[in-house]
Amino acid sequence: MSDNEEVTTPELAPRRTFGGVIAVWVIAALVGIAIGVFVAEEWRAAWLTVGLGGCLVVAFAIQLWFGRSQGFTERVAASVLGALLVMGVLSLGFGLASIVPG
Repeated sequence: MSDNEEVTTPELAPRRTFGGVIAVWVIAALVGIAIGVFVAEEWRAAWLTVGLGGCLVVAFAIQLWFGRSQGFTERVAASVLGALLVMGVLSLGFGLASIVPG
């Protein structure tokens, strides 16, 4: 009984955290589309950077809200990397659309 300090209690019902990662990707898609629609072409790159910074803050907030410390940095990194890829694909689409004569 003297070794009780080494035993930790497991979480009984841990929350699923993958939904928080996907939520940041969806927010990145919505922000990217809004920037592409409402911002002038010469300012899109700057606003996409601001939008990605906002996604970083949202990723931290969502993962802190879940309250699990295990894998926190991996979940935030996956959230931000996914947001970067989503915004990059949207940026590529808007860039290609701007060079098409029309």
